[in-house]
Amino acid sequence: MKSMNTNVFGAVHLGYVVIESRRFADWRRFGTDAVGMHHDDISPDVMRFRLDDQECRFLIRRGPAEDVTALGWHIDDHASFERIEARTRAHGVPVVRGSDEEAALRGVERLLRFPGPKGIAQEIYTTPLTSAEPLKMLSSGWVTGDSGMGHVAITSARPALTRGYFTTVFDARLTDYIDETISGVKLRIRFLRVNERHHSIAVAAVRGLPIDPVRTRVQHLNIQAAGLDDLARSYDRVHELGFDMALSVGQHTNDKELSYYARTPSGFEWEVGWNPVVVDESTWEPTTHQGISVWGHKPVGRTIVDLLDQFRLGARSLARPEITVPALSGGGIPDD
Repeated sequence: MKSMNTNVFGAVHLGYVVIESRRFADWRRFGTDAVGMHHDDISPDVMRFRLDDQECRFLIRRGPAEDVTALGWHIDDHASFERIEARTRAHGVPVVRGSDEEAALRGVERLLRFPGPKGIAQEIYTTPLTSAEPLKMLSSGWVTGDSGMGHVAITSARPALTRGYFTTVFDARLTDYIDETISGVKLRIRFLRVNERHHSIAVAAVRGLPIDPVRTRVQHLNIQAAGLDDLARSYDRVHELGFDMALSVGQHTNDKELSYYARTPSGFEWEVGWNPVVVDESTWEPTTHQGISVWGHKPVGRTIVDLLDQFRLGARSLARPEITVPALSGGGIPDD
């Protein structure tokens, strides 16, 4: 067991997300006119979205992936930053310094990058740059601060390795599980936290089958609206502007967050949520919940053809090994 002076839990916060896409016009409409974020055009090949005074929360770079390519983690202090760097290097995993240009685009002073699960690079930084430019956005605000800017959900055929990775690197803690059955397929979802936010990473796996049914590296991203009105109005705008809605408004069983899921121009989903529970470390015990929702979160416009296509992708994943980082995965952490 690690002593407290080497544990970085609580000093880690999801800070930014890097996305590669060619659909710039659609992303601009989705991010500003539908979701309601602040938008900045940096160059013909780079745009950014802001949620608060930090210069960059979402960096969209022109490219073919139509996917998330990197996650940026804000580390509170240099001691914790150096511990993460040291433990990563100690496991023989390459750590590279981001260029000055890369740091500037992400709105940070400096960053280090190392490999992560599913081919998503993990980047750490200590000092975000802030903007004096007032926010121009349809939302009244977003919840960031000590809990970070939201969460990322991924699907995995190797969930124990993925959980082991975030435990090794960031001292992530298991918050809870959800067991869900969708169209006869049993799923187990693991929720991991690195601070007081209920989860910063969710890992979903098909129980008993080595299948990853999602094409993209991430299944969804989440941001937290400051008010219920912001959630409701953005839901209406998504509909009015003709963007696909994946799941209607509902409430989750575990973190009690009220939310909906829209489909981004790149194909993965985007959850806008409100009012999730905050974990009390002195009393919290991991439990298993049945089903993802207390109510709502109904699929919108899903057909049997869509479901068949999803399972074809899952079957294809059997022939395409999932990218893992075994050196940082602790051999995989079995379910409790």
